Amino acid sequence: MRVPSEMFRFTTGERAELYVAILHAFGEANERLETALGLDDVRSRLRSVGWLDPLDDQDLVDALGSLRGWGLLDVTQNHAENYRTADEYERRNIQYSLTRRGEAALAGVVHAMGVLASTGALQTAVLDAIADRLAELAVHLSDPAAPDRRVFSTLVELEGHLEALRGNTKQFNGELQRLLRTEGADQDTFREVKAATVAYLQEFTTNLEQRTHAIASRIAVVKGYGVPLLHHRALLGAELPPTEGDGADVAWLELRRARWEGLRAWFLPVDGSTPRAEQLFAVARRAIIALLQVLDRITESRRRSTSAAADFRELARWFAAAPSEEDLHLLWTTAFGLGSARHAHLAHADPELVSSSAGWSEAPPVEVSALLRSAGRTERFSRTGRVRDVAEVKAVRAERARAERAALKAAWDQLDTGGGIRLSRFAQLEHEVLERLLELLGRALATAPDQHGVHRATTGDGRVEILLTPPREHREHAVIQSPRGVFISPDYDVEIRTQGGRTTRPREAETG
Repeated sequence: MRVPSEMFRFTTGERAELYVAILHAFGEANERLETALGLDDVRSRLRSVGWLDPLDDQDLVDALGSLRGWGLLDVTQNHAENYRTADEYERRNIQYSLTRRGEAALAGVVHAMGVLASTGALQTAVLDAIADRLAELAVHLSDPAAPDRRVFSTLVELEGHLEALRGNTKQFNGELQRLLRTEGADQDTFREVKAATVAYLQEFTTNLEQRTHAIASRIAVVKGYGVPLLHHRALLGAELPPTEGDGADVAWLELRRARWEGLRAWFLPVDGSTPRAEQLFAVARRAIIALLQVLDRITESRRRSTSAAADFRELARWFAAAPSEEDLHLLWTTAFGLGSARHAHLAHADPELVSSSAGWSEAPPVEVSALLRSAGRTERFSRTGRVRDVAEVKAVRAERARAERAALKAAWDQLDTGGGIRLSRFAQLEHEVLERLLELLGRALATAPDQHGVHRATTGDGRVEILLTPPREHREHAVIQSPRGVFISPDYDVEIRTQGGRTTRPREAETG
């Protein structure tokens, strides 16, 4: 990708602000479908975009000439006007308009300023919107009678949501990494920002795995209908203007394929690599841990006392302000605790070596524990504590884990329907089995239905899958008894599959 060297030259130099204001004036005119401006039109548009400095005609003509020399403006003559005077002919005959390079340069400046003024965000609503648009595309592709315009508009909305997700994620990740490297001067504000960021990341990562799984499954559904068919119908619905040859159609389809591959790279890569959505989840989790560690350091720094150097400086000021020598000795004794011997009560280990008539300087030394000065008590040595034998504890925990796995497997086996049944056929269940059933129902209802109205979900380990279809009659209800209560819900059509489970439909006695 090579950018023309003169394309952004107008952003530098002494007259850069005037050049940018002129291009903004032409951009505002284009929004009003005015493609050509005369000299007076340019001057009036400059005032509307905020240029209020005095500007004579010669300076304006020179600025327009510079922009024309850089290929950003084009000059044409207006032969459709009737001119009454030579001065009117000179002012209204020549008209200026933006070239394609000028439109691109203005769009680049506007986008750059927008990026500088905006902050990224992690929005779960964008993920939900991507999943909804994929579901709509699947419905449109399954119906040949669906208008191609709807396919095109839905695909454009999907690409717009994907671009918003990519742009916001990149900006937010950049801001997040800068936040992790920054040490703020205001500890209170700094701590509040980090705490709010942790809460924001935790809210985003909640149910992120389920949302990305739903998007990946719907990408697979659309892929089953055929991505070339999707792009072909979208091209028909786009109603592109006629051009020489088919170059515009080829370029349009190539752009659609590139954006589809970008969508798959985020949620369902072709090469089996890690989806970028999972990488985003990992980055968010690492950032939460790092921010929590920083918050802990800030909290601990507040709990700790001042440094030793600050303590000694404060003590020196106290010594300098002491009124008398007695106060100096009292301050010394209080600060360092060296005024009295706290070990005078200690006795020698062998009292026979100590003569009662010997002075203190002649007596053998007594060992003083360092713990006495710091904690006020002497060391006491006893036998080493017995090392606890944890073999029995490990065995009990292993047995408990095996029992829990067996109970979980038994619950899944009991819920395995072997085919589609009504929820009401689970007439009576143990409370633990009912809890597993409620977990599966919750996972299924949390996902959006496919084109056939079926909710599909799996457990975290992928061992159990549930297919849930709403009942045809809303008045039908399922009642399931358990030792701890009664569960009542709409009588869904449910099919639960486990790895290595049944392949035939269960009898009434088995589920009842």
